[in-house]
Amino acid sequence: MLFLFGALLFTALGIWQVQRLFWKRDLIARVTTRIHLPPVAMPAQPEWATLDVKAAEYTRVKATGVFLHDRETLVDALTERGPGVWLLIPLVTADGIVLVNRGFLPVERRDANTRSASQVNDAVTITGLLRLSEPHGRILRPNDPSTDRWFSRDVAAIAAKRGLSNVAPFFIDADAAANPGELPMGGLTVVTFRNAHLVYAITWFSLGAICVVGLMLVRADSRITK
Repeated sequence: MLFLFGALLFTALGIWQVQRLFWKRDLIARVTTRIHLPPVAMPAQPEWATLDVKAAEYTRVKATGVFLHDRETLVDALTERGPGVWLLIPLVTADGIVLVNRGFLPVERRDANTRSASQVNDAVTITGLLRLSEPHGRILRPNDPSTDRWFSRDVAAIAAKRGLSNVAPFFIDADAAANPGELPMGGLTVVTFRNAHLVYAITWFSLGAICVVGLMLVRADSRITK
């Protein structure tokens, strides 16, 4: 009975991984197509309450507004350019406020006084990828709003800390368009998805096959014994 149970369990797990494999391949195809489409207007404020942000993630969007530079937030980052921070700034638009990740800053440029050229006060149009909020933090360290230490881009928590209201439930990762003073550096969004479902499926099916062989050997042994 143990071998039979194992065969059924491992086969079910293998089938589940095959389903996940096709889902992941479809997701990768959809996102790859989406990030290369022309930008569309950011979802309007009336849509925010019912917006399926997960389904809209990685859509190229554009938004026009004015930055609130005095309410910037620095989020720890480790990128292809080394350690540093993401620079998140509220953008006041006609629909409300959206947090914009303007891009990467090296550690030595954390102080706003070292990058005053980038603090544009006129209206700007930002193009980038719509991204999900990160409310659960990273695996290693949670955010600590009380000390203004941020390790993930949690829109709601950042908005609360900065005293912002009417804030979009997503943020925008700005593209690689050059900023005044060449900082921050946008366009560093990593659009990759781990896809090991085929390996997992093969593993589960192999274990299921081993259980079937074990079951056959047990039955053969019982017949010989009789």
